[in-house]
Amino acid sequence: QVQLVESGGGLVQPGGSLRLSCAASGSIFRLNRMGWYRQAPGKQRELVATMSSGGRSNYADSVKGRFTISRDNAKNTMYLQMNSLKPDDTAVYYCVLNQWVVTDQYDYWGQGTQVIVSS
Repeated sequence: QVQLVESGGGLVQPGGSLRLSCAASGSIFRLNRMGWYRQAPGKQRELVATMSSGGRSNYADSVKGRFTISRDNAKNTMYLQMNSLKPDDTAVYYCVLNQWVVTDQYDYWGQGTQVIVSS
C-alpha cells in the first residue's frame, strides 16, 4: 500500500504564490508517475500536472507558465510551486501516484489540500 499526505494549501490573494507538498510512503516502485489534480466546487476533477520518476513533466494549459511541478525521488516527495495565482485556481488539490505491476496500473490518492485564491 501507498500513503500520500498533502500539505501547503491555504488562502492567498490573487497574484500570490503557494507551494504544495506531497509526501509518499509505503510500497513505492522505482518507476512511477506522480501528479496533481484539482477539483473546484461543482466541477469535475481535472489534471493540473504530472511528473514521471524520470523527470518528464506534463501540464494543463491553464497552468502552464505559472505552476511548476518537481519531485525529490530520494525523499518520495513531490511539490507544486504555484505562482500568479488566480481566483479560478481555487480548488481542492489532490496528489496522485500511479505505478504499474506488469500491465496493471495502481492509483493512489491523497486526501486533498484546499487552496483558496481570494482578495
